[in-house]
Amino acid sequence: MNRIDLSGRCAVVTGGASGIGLAVCERLAASGARVAIWDLSADAAARAAASLPAVPTRAHLAVVVDVSDEHSVGQAMSDTVAAFGRLDIQVCSAGVAGPNALTWEFPVAAWRSVMAINVDGVFLCNRAAVPAMLANDYGRIVNIASVAGKEGNPTASAYSASKAAVIGLTKSLGKETAKSGIRVNCITPAAVRTAIFDQITQQHIDFMLSKIPIGRFGLVEEIAAMVAWLVSEECSFSTGAVFDLSGGRATY
Repeated sequence: MNRIDLSGRCAVVTGGASGIGLAVCERLAASGARVAIWDLSADAAARAAASLPAVPTRAHLAVVVDVSDEHSVGQAMSDTVAAFGRLDIQVCSAGVAGPNALTWEFPVAAWRSVMAINVDGVFLCNRAAVPAMLANDYGRIVNIASVAGKEGNPTASAYSASKAAVIGLTKSLGKETAKSGIRVNCITPAAVRTAIFDQITQQHIDFMLSKIPIGRFGLVEEIAAMVAWLVSEECSFSTGAVFDLSGGRATY
């Protein structure tokens, strides 16, 4: 593993108790950052925080938060900054796949749920993070989008549309903060085998694999490695950018 120095940095990772989010937490902690795991499950967040590599004299943090709720996000940010004293890094990984269905048959309630978590959640978390970062004129934000947001997957219109929205939000926020010390980017992975696969059909899983020229799913460690660089000081000239980790799938 390449060493990226995040010593002294304080990070928030949403959905950090499992999957890509947990891999990111592990990589950031191994690089020296103090990590606040934001998750809907108190038990899972506490277990994940306890499992992270220790940071000398400073404990990691487990924070219960519903990213789709403005008050919950605001309280989580207040509690995190109070505990850490600052915020340097935010990685928005919390998300859901939603059901597989044709667009004209897609359940309206499921559509709204996907948008509330995948789009509103990223917006609310970014919105809460920027003022805390502006206080020190430094910050790194990485939003986890998907190659589905660039290409659109059949029978996954809500997920695809939500991730396209994350890309657009990232580009807007990156331009708005460009004159400050804050950099805002997103990544667009192809499918990565995590618990989110439990939400989708085997037929859709097979479709996603068939689209990847490398011929395998991505690894959470590969996503975390990209994120670790994007949240480092070295990532100083990229903002509002989209970074592919798609095994050759992405065509633009």
